Amino acid sequence: MKKIVLYFTAMALAAAGCESDTFPFSQDGPGRMPDNQQVISNLKDPGLSWSEDSCEATIGSGNSFPTLKNTYGLSVSYESSRPEVASISGDGVITLAAGGSTVIKASTAATETYSASSDSFLLTVLDLSGDDQEDSQLAFASTGDPSSDDDISNTTFNGRITITFSETGDASVSGDTYGYVSVDDNKVTVNNTGGEVLIYELTGTTSNGFFKVYGAKKQAIVLNGAHISNPDGAALNNQNKKRTFIVVKGDNSLSDSESASYAAEGEEDLKAVLFSEAQLIFSGSGLLKVDALNTQGKSAIASDDYIRLMNSPTIKVNSGTGAGHGIKGKDYVQLTDGSLAVSTSAALKKGITSDDYVLVEGGSHMVTVTGGVAYDEEDAEYSGTAGIKADNYFAMTGGSLTIKNSGDGGKGINAGSYDFDSENHTVSDSFISGGTLTVTTTGRESNDVSAKGIKIGWVTKSGSGDRATVTGNAGKLIISGGKVTVNSTGGEGLEVKGDLTFEGGETHVSSNSDDAINCQGDLTVNNGFVYAFSSGNDAMDSNGNTVLNGGYVMAICTKGNPEVAIDANTEEGKKLYINSGVTLVAYGGLENGYSSSQNIYSLNGTAGSWNALHDGESFIAAFKAPSNISTVIVSAPSLASGYKGVSVSGEAKCEGTWATSGISGGSSVNLSNYTGGNGGPGAGGPGGWGRGPGL
Repeated sequence: MKKIVLYFTAMALAAAGCESDTFPFSQDGPGRMPDNQQVISNLKDPGLSWSEDSCEATIGSGNSFPTLKNTYGLSVSYESSRPEVASISGDGVITLAAGGSTVIKASTAATETYSASSDSFLLTVLDLSGDDQEDSQLAFASTGDPSSDDDISNTTFNGRITITFSETGDASVSGDTYGYVSVDDNKVTVNNTGGEVLIYELTGTTSNGFFKVYGAKKQAIVLNGAHISNPDGAALNNQNKKRTFIVVKGDNSLSDSESASYAAEGEEDLKAVLFSEAQLIFSGSGLLKVDALNTQGKSAIASDDYIRLMNSPTIKVNSGTGAGHGIKGKDYVQLTDGSLAVSTSAALKKGITSDDYVLVEGGSHMVTVTGGVAYDEEDAEYSGTAGIKADNYFAMTGGSLTIKNSGDGGKGINAGSYDFDSENHTVSDSFISGGTLTVTTTGRESNDVSAKGIKIGWVTKSGSGDRATVTGNAGKLIISGGKVTVNSTGGEGLEVKGDLTFEGGETHVSSNSDDAINCQGDLTVNNGFVYAFSSGNDAMDSNGNTVLNGGYVMAICTKGNPEVAIDANTEEGKKLYINSGVTLVAYGGLENGYSSSQNIYSLNGTAGSWNALHDGESFIAAFKAPSNISTVIVSAPSLASGYKGVSVSGEAKCEGTWATSGISGGSSVNLSNYTGGNGGPGAGGPGGWGRGPGL
């Protein structure tokens, strides 16, 4: 019989532990599903979505907020990631409290008819009443890192020049005692030949102007109610190759136009609406909107050095269908604080990109990408988009970052490239040690370019097709803290070309069409909470060894033979190791020939409810499997019995799938020895029942 599979939506899998209606099939044993069994889910998508991915609001002003599309009028719960900035009531009313940014999330729980769902938008709150950043005319308060030269408070300025743009006449200039400023209508050029460290304050509005500066010393550009549009190219063009501070006050905007030609001016770079030869360090408490409307592939913001976001400005970037990247920092991009909302729609282009690394340390950030695959003339191959592209590594230590990529062949995060490795002879390890990272990709493969939630590293092969062999790979990922949620509709959720190691944190990954978690090297779990769900392939898969040493691991695979919950490369002598210390829940079978130093059992719990593992004296942990699964494979230190129908009053970890405190009640259920495997080397899947080693 031909097997028919109707998969969950990525949005449904992302919430409430991937709950859905019960599958109409009988289980032949723990984790086993007959090959000819139909798997059908008749749950409806709730159609829950906000009308915008980001918005800003000002304290003391009349504000409008994104509206929530709730197609079927379901009960919705709301959450603000930073209620000290803005709170949201149970009926969806938002109250502003202080300047800053927060992620507003709406969620619905699974019902007998509808799947669980959630969607978020980034809300930036502006408090313009206390917008002055200067301690005096020529000094600035600390922007959060006083030990660094990137903190503007460490720079001594010699003077201030103010330029006021106008729609009705020439721009006016005050404070230019040096004679550095030239004005042609509203085309303003500064040539600082004396070497003074100056502040340039821009204000006013022009629809046909620009600000361009030359110099050889550090400088600050204060945007204070400046609205500059240049129909021919860059609105702000910094040709000074020294550190440049951009201080954002009030409401500001920079833009080009669809007809902008970006005509070359000698050897000067022309890469973006806001372009800098030097480091760009953003600070302040105001709003800056940058719109790249051109059709020349020019970015919204670009630096030939690095870009850093500090303090509490809001930078809102839009790059159109014919334009370039949202933000490009050649050396690196560092998000220390503030709020960044990036939207790009052109094929090939990235929301944030760097020739080296991207580091997120704090703040609240949203990246939305909609572009698809196109032929890259420079690389002579088809390529896709990414929310974040870092040729070296990606790292996150704090803050909040949400990435949505709906383009075919699109990736949420793509870090580590062969070209970087070839030139520098190494790719640094990517790592996540803190913060909240949410990645959603809904595109499919296109022109052999696959869509993925997160892709780390590169791999080279010889041969083609099934005969291809890996000849080299690089790029590791270490997750030691924070909360990581990845949902991919059309590709792998989390793919690492080198080794993947979990040392802590909470990682929740789902895929509807491929592996949820995959690595080309060794996959190791030492600590933390890990949840992997796949309805299209293995839940957790490595081309090396898969080693479970500790932490809490739940792996769910509903695909059926030949796929499994947890896989390893037995074809090349690798193995799945289940070592003393790990707490494991799995559905879909284990890789054949696994090695375990803990007893492994099957447990018949309650689908879609909290079940628990007990050591004879106390609860070890509680877990919530999807609502279609009741019988699972379990293992834990000193595991004595299982419980079903328990209550959890403690904090639910990993998107509500794990709990280790506040567990009570329930009824005890017996454990039976699990003696499964995948039925043969290389077969995979929850079909076979070979004797498991050590049982």
